[in-house]
Amino acid sequence: MPEENVDVLIVGSGHSGGMVAKILTEKGISCVMLNAGPIVDYQKDRELKPAHELPYRGFKMPGRLPHVFQANEFNANTWVDEKEVPYTFNQDQPYNWVRVRLFGGRSLFWARQSFRLSNYEFKAKDHDGFGTNWPIDLSDLAPYYSRVEGIFRVSGHPDGLPQYPDGNFVVDDSPWSGSMQRFIAAGKKMNVPVCKPRSAMGRDGLASSINLLLPDAFATGKLTAVPNVVVREITVDKNTGLANGANFVDRHSRREMSVKAKVVVLAAGCLESTRLLLNSKLANSSGVLGHYLIDNIYGPGVVCSVPEARDGKATADLMGGGALIPRFRNINTKAPNFIRGYALNVWSSDRPMDSRNFAAYGVELQKKLDSYYGSGFSMSMMGEVLSRYENHVSIDKNVVDAWEIPVLHVDAKYSDNEFNMSRDAVDTGVAMAEAAGFEVLSKNYEPNPPGYSIHELGTSRMGDDPKTSVLNKWNQSHDIKNLYVVDASSFVSGGWQNPTMTILSLSMRASEHLAEQMRQGNV
Repeated sequence: MPEENVDVLIVGSGHSGGMVAKILTEKGISCVMLNAGPIVDYQKDRELKPAHELPYRGFKMPGRLPHVFQANEFNANTWVDEKEVPYTFNQDQPYNWVRVRLFGGRSLFWARQSFRLSNYEFKAKDHDGFGTNWPIDLSDLAPYYSRVEGIFRVSGHPDGLPQYPDGNFVVDDSPWSGSMQRFIAAGKKMNVPVCKPRSAMGRDGLASSINLLLPDAFATGKLTAVPNVVVREITVDKNTGLANGANFVDRHSRREMSVKAKVVVLAAGCLESTRLLLNSKLANSSGVLGHYLIDNIYGPGVVCSVPEARDGKATADLMGGGALIPRFRNINTKAPNFIRGYALNVWSSDRPMDSRNFAAYGVELQKKLDSYYGSGFSMSMMGEVLSRYENHVSIDKNVVDAWEIPVLHVDAKYSDNEFNMSRDAVDTGVAMAEAAGFEVLSKNYEPNPPGYSIHELGTSRMGDDPKTSVLNKWNQSHDIKNLYVVDASSFVSGGWQNPTMTILSLSMRASEHLAEQMRQGNV
């Protein structure tokens, strides 16, 4: 790609980058999008080979992708190769950084849980005194949430709970199964709400930027996408101090190239955008770039059996369906040993149960599996991680990736607050299950390592004060007015919620602000 001038350079093609491209191109603004991976044929490229045709019979090759617990031999070509693009961490503080370098990014693999943050997150400091408030609240983002929910066709049911804000739903009025009704009744006695889950229905089996956002951008004729290029640094005009483009390298030929732009928008994903800013030595007059890394607690959970569904007695009326317990701790009362809160995903299943739930082997194990088939009832925690300065990323000057770009060092660990919250979540799940008459088969109090949720947040936080934040409330750099960062790195706190709806809504809001600033000639 020859050096050329464009209106806006977008780095990244996932949900946030796709939203920027859609909004700006529909307003007549020309954009170039750089992406580190190839364009995929979503139907063709996800066809699975039979396990017997694979060298490791579907299991992960030993030593490959050690920090991607989600990886196996069927999907191993999806994830970023840690040998090609490594990162470092202290051995006693493992961090699971799960990355995808494909056109569309991790939006291709989003689990579709679709939640709004509430003012218990946006204004958390007002509620419990810890940390920092966001410079915006729910009322600022609500109109954008509604538009995003319309695009992604979010299924849900209005519940009227301030900690679980209602939205623009395709209303889910499906009946509860018998096991869910018993669980709901147990929750009512404990003042624990059990609600319908909220999920993006998308279109044609997918809720990604490649099918819901980028086609609209390409249709305008204003978007040029360049795959298989790795951005090395953001460039700056020495006379004005403004961003003026990027230097990048073709990941296959190793050809070095550059592009000039009036505005640069980073949407490469939380840690990749921050890595790029750190390597470019930009947007850090505050000194907080890279700090306040957060994610969600995943791992703690409970697995149960509904006795009436065992031994072939499971029916569609008794078993099936999902639910969500939204945050209920630290709303009207205070938990004794942690602040903030968690949610529980709940499933009633008429499918086979995992053999790991039974302390048995051989014939005895098979009898258990046969008997318990179709009786499974499980809960899994999603918890808030406190935003703390000491959890941070920095550049490891001693390690580079395959293109000689310095990599990130991640220094993050959970605190007592997260561990205490996890224990409460499991104990609550057990108590509700037993009250509903279910048999508890297994429980896990131990969170997975930080990063496992694939919800990296923070490190380029927004705020009103340039001395304590990287971005303003419009996702615009305090230091460089024509530089925007629209992915999850702008988060001030994370809550228990899957962040995707918030990322999309912030990106839409920032894009419209950018378009207006360009129209006025301010950037």
